[in-house]
Amino acid sequence: MKIQHIFFDLDNTLWDHRRNAYLTIKSLFEKEEIALKYNIEFEQFHAVYHGINEKLWEDIRDGIIDKEYLRKHRFYDTFKHFDVDDEELSIYFEEHFLDKILNHNELVEGAEYILEYLKTKDYTLHIISNGFKEVTERKCILSGIAQYFQTITSADSVGVRKPKPEIFEYSLKLAGASKEESLFIGDDWIADVIGAQNFGMDVIFFDALHENREGQGLKVIKHLLQLKEYL
Repeated sequence: MKIQHIFFDLDNTLWDHRRNAYLTIKSLFEKEEIALKYNIEFEQFHAVYHGINEKLWEDIRDGIIDKEYLRKHRFYDTFKHFDVDDEELSIYFEEHFLDKILNHNELVEGAEYILEYLKTKDYTLHIISNGFKEVTERKCILSGIAQYFQTITSADSVGVRKPKPEIFEYSLKLAGASKEESLFIGDDWIADVIGAQNFGMDVIFFDALHENREGQGLKVIKHLLQLKEYL
């Protein structure tokens, strides 16, 4: 059956979360004069935060923690790493981070071009995101890409996260699509690739970080424009 529906992951597949988070944290860091007050260098702070945040998101994906735990700990644990035990400061960073990140809406290189290309080819486009519902839709609207998508599924709406099959099932039902005519594109090996494969859905791995993973018959792109080779 011909592919008709294309489902995208959002963060770091289309919306450049790494870049936008970096810019947001940098502005908060400078505004609060963290370097001056605590003698912490920003690049070091950001590197520690990035490692902690990635691990917490993996724990959310695997059902070990909930989003409240992540929100309470990602900045608190980062500051604690630098011997700054200040819950109030970490709460301030968390609240302002979620609010201010939407001031930065840089897309992954080639995102808008490829969405326009796929639209002209008459594919129906959708989003399946593990992100928080309150920000997922706003990211799409504020970055100007919401117009391309017929449906936007956020994990909070379903109560489970990728790689669990229920979120794919929910999104396909919402889209009125079958597995056979659907394709998923994402950058996270476990949540996106393994998740889609286990669900029985065709998938393209966006290997943005050059992980160079291999699998039998696995379709891989390193840049979004390479989607034109498949679609």
